[in-house]
Amino acid sequence: MIVALVVVAKIPAAMAQFMDKKVLTLATALNMAAAAKAEAERNHIAGVIAIVDDGGWPIVLVRMDNAAYLASVDLAPGKARAAALFKKPTEALENAINQGRIAAVTAHKFVEMKGGLPIVVDGQVIGGIGASFDTPEHDVQIAEAGLAVLGR
Repeated sequence: MIVALVVVAKIPAAMAQFMDKKVLTLATALNMAAAAKAEAERNHIAGVIAIVDDGGWPIVLVRMDNAAYLASVDLAPGKARAAALFKKPTEALENAINQGRIAAVTAHKFVEMKGGLPIVVDGQVIGGIGASFDTPEHDVQIAEAGLAVLGR
């Protein structure tokens, strides 16, 4: 009986080694993509919106009809992935390159251009959203519209 009590007493201590992790669900990602798409439609522009999880893996990709650039199908997911894995807006990465950190362009499968934002919940990066439309400013605007869903 004493042995059983010792084992039971150790279980809470072992569980304390693990942290709770927030996860980006498909339902949330779809809501974010819908909000971003609605913002694009309000501005009469078309492009691509991508949402990835905290590992940079795709959850949602929305390619709007008549997207401004065919390359956006690669650019938006690359921005989302970079934002998630670097845990910062891709604008910061673009700025680093523009300020002389040229070696950063060798980072494979990352797009270090404006339009990628990390998705942060309770201080944890749970994913990234990337947008590729007609201008860097619109890219950021569309991505921010998708993030706004989390504030509602």
